[in-house]
Amino acid sequence: MGSEGPSSVVTVHVTGFKKFHGVSDNPTETIVTNLRQFMEKKGLPKGLVLGSCTILETAGHGAVSQLYKVLQSAISGREKEGSSATPSPIVWIHFGVNSGATRFALETQAVNEATFRCPDELGWKPQRVPIVPSDGSITRTRETKLPVAELTRSLRKMGYDVAPSDDAGRFVCNYVYYHSLRFSEQNGILSLFVHVPLFLTIDEEVQMQFAGSLLDVLASVLN
Repeated sequence: MGSEGPSSVVTVHVTGFKKFHGVSDNPTETIVTNLRQFMEKKGLPKGLVLGSCTILETAGHGAVSQLYKVLQSAISGREKEGSSATPSPIVWIHFGVNSGATRFALETQAVNEATFRCPDELGWKPQRVPIVPSDGSITRTRETKLPVAELTRSLRKMGYDVAPSDDAGRFVCNYVYYHSLRFSEQNGILSLFVHVPLFLTIDEEVQMQFAGSLLDVLASVLN
């Protein structure tokens, strides 16, 4: 993963979600809203810059245009780098809450299936619908190109209860991740979805530290 050379700077863009049905206080909204200030105090790892920090609507189909504007913004500056330059790595980290979880989870893949257990915040409740019909069947998967096992090992060594996961559900988290992985593949960037528990399970301070440590680990893996 270090082929970009020591001079490359990794740009990380981060998203979280607003509240949604059953989760009135979404921890990812707090994490992403406060991450820049937290990292200014903590100090960003060498070779990494924090790009945009965006809170997404907890919705699928109705929020796709907003999602693509956000994703597109990450690569809009590339043209200025010039065609001869090797593009610096760009990474999307999407944080989502799993209210039943007791640990952090790094998601390895997303599935081309939307089956929402309840309507999203715009009232959509698909059942066994392909997220991207042109991709074919609802069993189609897309995988992150980031080394999830290595990231997990490093974070565990730092004391975090974290595991890889190959099931991001079939709700909005998986929906956003599938679109992001597809966009990343098409544009030569990287994407990772991270599920976090509620603050009642792992408190806000530890979750903020985890987000900061994830940036540290990404910087070391990609530089």
